[in-house]
Parts: sequence; C-alpha cells; structure tokens
Amino acid sequence: MELKRVVITGLGAITPIGNNFKEFWNGLVQGKNGVGEITRFDSTKYKTHFAAEVKDYDPLNYFDRKDVRKYDLYAQFALVAAEEAISNSHITPVNTDFDEVGVILTAGIGGVTHFYNEVMEHSKGDGVPRFSPYYIPKMILNIPAGVISIRYGFRGPNFATVSACASSSHAIISAFDLIRYGKVSVVVAGGAEAGICEAGIGGFNAMHALSLRNDDPLTASRPFDKNRDGFVMGEGGGCVVLEELEHAIGRGADIYAEVAGVGMSGDAYHITAPHPEGYGACLSMQRALTDAGIDKSAIEHINTHGTSTPQGDIAEVIAIQKLFGESAHNISLNSTKSMTGHLLGGAGAVEAIASILALHEGIIPPTINHFEDDPQIDSNLDFTFNKAKKRDIHFAMTNAFGFGGHNTSILFKKYPA
Repeated sequence: MELKRVVITGLGAITPIGNNFKEFWNGLVQGKNGVGEITRFDSTKYKTHFAAEVKDYDPLNYFDRKDVRKYDLYAQFALVAAEEAISNSHITPVNTDFDEVGVILTAGIGGVTHFYNEVMEHSKGDGVPRFSPYYIPKMILNIPAGVISIRYGFRGPNFATVSACASSSHAIISAFDLIRYGKVSVVVAGGAEAGICEAGIGGFNAMHALSLRNDDPLTASRPFDKNRDGFVMGEGGGCVVLEELEHAIGRGADIYAEVAGVGMSGDAYHITAPHPEGYGACLSMQRALTDAGIDKSAIEHINTHGTSTPQGDIAEVIAIQKLFGESAHNISLNSTKSMTGHLLGGAGAVEAIASILALHEGIIPPTINHFEDDPQIDSNLDFTFNKAKKRDIHFAMTNAFGFGGHNTSILFKKYPA
C-alpha cells in the first residue's frame, strides 16, 4: 500500500525554561538554565537538593478548582501542552472530522506524587481505608488522553504508551504509524512527567542516577562533560499534532516539519544500564534512516538523549560514531537536557519539539555547562557546546532511550524541502 505522508501542524510545551512552546524555544536558543533548589518538598535529608522545576505555574490559570482536584501534576502538564498544541494547529469541527482525530498522551511513571501523598496520609490514620475517589484516576497514566478526547470530542484511537523515558517518543511514533497507514487523519501525541517529589527523588537517589552537585546545581546537568555525575530531574510536558499531509494542505494548516521516518529497538541487555557499545541505540537510528529511505550522510542534526550520566552519554556517542562513521563529524549534536533537566516520560516529546524548531528556524540550541572534554569522547565531534549556532538543516533526528532498554529515534525533514 502507498503510505501517507505525515507532517507536524501543532506544538505545545510547558517546561522548566518556558511555559509555552515559544518561551521554551527562546529559552533553548538563549541557553537558559532551568535548574534550581527543590521547592516542592523539603529535600534536606535527601542526597540531591535540586531539580529543574516548572516556574511560575498556577494551575488555576489553566483549570477550575474542581478539575485541579481531579488531576495529578503530571496530568495537568500533559493537558496544558496538549491544549496549546491543539490551539496552535487550528483544527476545528469545521475543517476536521473529529471521528478521525486520535490522542496518544502518556507519562513514564504517572501520578507518583499523588500516589505517595495518599499512601502517606493513610499510614498516619487508624488503618481504616480513607482514600480519595480520585486516587486511581489521578495515578494512572492514560487519563490525559481520555480527558482530551472527552473535552474535544476526538473519537479516533485513544491510548497511552509506556516505555520509561522513551514513552512520549513512542507516542509520536504510534501516531505517525496510525496516520501513514490511513487509520486516521490527525493525532495529538506527547507526554509529561512530574516526579519531583519525595518518592521520585528518593528512588532515583537510591539508584545513584541523579547528580549530587549540591554545591553548584546550575552546572549539574553537563552532558558529555568529563565531570558529569548523573542527570538532573526535570518536569513538564510536550505535545505535537501530527497530520496527514493532504489533509493539512486542504485546510490551509501551517506546517512545521515532516516526519520522515522512525526507528525502535530493544537493548536486550540490562534493566537500567544502556548497552555499553550502544548496540540498541545504533539499531534504532539505523532503522529510522531505513524507514525514511535516506543516506546517513543527509543527517545534519541530532538532539541526543544525552542525560549527563557517565555510561549513557558514552554509549550514545559510540552508537553515533558506529553508524555514521566519518559523517558524524558533520552532524551538529546537542543535549537540551543540559537546560531542562530530564523530563523522563515527557522528554521525548519536548525534545522532538526542539528538533522540529531547529529545522524550522535554522538554529541549533546549545549544550550548556561544558567545561572539560571527556577523553573517552571524540572532541572533534560538534556538540554545540555553550552557544547556539545558526545552521540551515534539512534532516534532524531526536533520540530517546528508556530504562528496560527501550530505544527510539524520530527523523524529521524540513518542509517544504
């Protein structure tokens, strides 16, 4: 069968460096740092005292009081991002059949904050179960997809994907497949996370995954730097509207980019550590190139997974060099996690937006906080350290990898070419 072409017609984001996609993009280009001391709880007894929180967020600016009680913070972020993307796309019942609109919104963990708070409150009582009627719907991670469907009357496929930090990338990939195989015309896809709570920070501290740079938190997220010591927890969400090309043209939509191809793989190695030779990451990127039908020399930009962990950064660089060979030196690499921290289940969607706008605007955002080259990483590679640069690019890739060995790569193409 002839596959449909798929384009991006709407963007939405709420992040530690901007509460909508335009603020987010401006923050990226400026090298804005979203990290600071944790304010969501008293972190005094925890190993890590800092994170990248969303700033100046008042839920009552987005929801009425009744709805605030219904939604965990992660779901609020997902809904905020989705509603911005829908508004930005200008889809309406006049120009789009809402039976043909799907929703795939997700998280990596879901309502961990609400889960923790409810259990702690229960433990203080007399043993009689007194749980909120919203306990379950605030915890499970498919609720944002359902809420968006209900609010707008979108009756296409409606579900959530889950693959830890690759969750929202898998959501976009699933949306892409639904449209190119002719199942629907439009899909709202993305994800969010809000894990900056006692259970989230404590759990990742126990795994030795978070940076412990409490004396200098602003420089703690330093992907590819010699002295990186772990990732910085972030929060927020991102969402894109994917649309069949002819449908988008027919209604006069603004088009940000085309989805050229996607790749997925499993490391088949370890529940938390990446394959040390980057085998699964390499396979994922190769499959995206094959799916798009383009040569590896066409890739000009990769927004890396780049978490700032000692093992993960090296494994991804190995994978890139293994796949691209000498042409790797012509690719502008970056890690926007240096500014936003790691948004876990929301990272893939937020970083997809960064890649889309890099194509659209002709600017590669920087990897901030680089101080010293790592001798285990080729210093001749272009990591766009510390300062954004202008570059007219035509193909950009974004990677997202999750605990369990879940690997995703999404390849975007400039539109029009």
